[in-house]
Amino acid sequence: MPGRIQEPQFQHITVKEIGPTFAAEVQGVNFSQEIPQEVFDEILGAITKYGVLVFRDTGLDDTRHVEFSKRFGELDDIKPYLTNGRKAKFPYYELFDAGNIDDEGNPIALDSQRSHYNKGNGLWHVDSSFNPRRASYSILLAHTIPPPGTGGETGFADTRTAFDELPSELKEQLISNDYVAAHSLFHSRKLGSPEFFAHINPLEHKMARHKLIQRHEPSGRMNLYVARHAHHIEGLSPEESDAMLDRLIAHATQDKYTLEIPWHGVGDLVMWDNTCVMHRATGGSFEGRFKRDMRRTTVHDGSSTAWGLNEKGDTKLGFPQI
Repeated sequence: MPGRIQEPQFQHITVKEIGPTFAAEVQGVNFSQEIPQEVFDEILGAITKYGVLVFRDTGLDDTRHVEFSKRFGELDDIKPYLTNGRKAKFPYYELFDAGNIDDEGNPIALDSQRSHYNKGNGLWHVDSSFNPRRASYSILLAHTIPPPGTGGETGFADTRTAFDELPSELKEQLISNDYVAAHSLFHSRKLGSPEFFAHINPLEHKMARHKLIQRHEPSGRMNLYVARHAHHIEGLSPEESDAMLDRLIAHATQDKYTLEIPWHGVGDLVMWDNTCVMHRATGGSFEGRFKRDMRRTTVHDGSSTAWGLNEKGDTKLGFPQI
């Protein structure tokens, strides 16, 4: 596997590879107490190598979820979205609602605004690419999962190996042009539910600019930083841009670069690095019928490319009304 780092040697955790080119299940972490630094260092080594880590039956609650996440860096929060008198749903601002439960405690209706909004999560994306400062790790904890066989898995795509195996002419074109993509949450929501959001024009809203090809600093490997939040590639015509983004996402989401991770039970935790993998919600027959309570913390990227070509300190972008 290409890169500048040495292969991590795990002495305190057990790592089982589960994907064709990435992703691993980790055992040997005691989440009921503060994780020793030597164990935490091995978790960092594992997420750097594999991009996606699965921890089963962690027993974590909201407090320990947030405390664990803070060890990876500064956390994003939901305060900018609490407009029009809205209140935080969970006891910590750092917890994002990634589930399907409405304010009355029921599964959200399939015809609700939030249901249409969530359809964008079924597209391949990376968290927070639409913000001036992107995300590094997302750490998702299961509080309630739907019955087996009703869906709700999370899909992942390995964009580092996808970059490595691009056709040589396309790879040369991407590197030599050093393309910049403009990302918009309005764009991905409209792609997910075009009729419901037909009134939205993403070009009327500010977009976040990030390079399409960049080095994944923790591993030293090159990465294809692409997502359905990407509205266009600067310098290309709309037709050329759409064709390029479609081609790259299709390439990166071939079966050989992807896998779906099932949720086995309450306390399962899945962590991924948005700067080297894409992900998507797979949906299923549980929607509108069964509760799926998933809570996510999101770590701000601390790399040299965290802010892309955006102004440092700029405010996050998105749908404040959702």
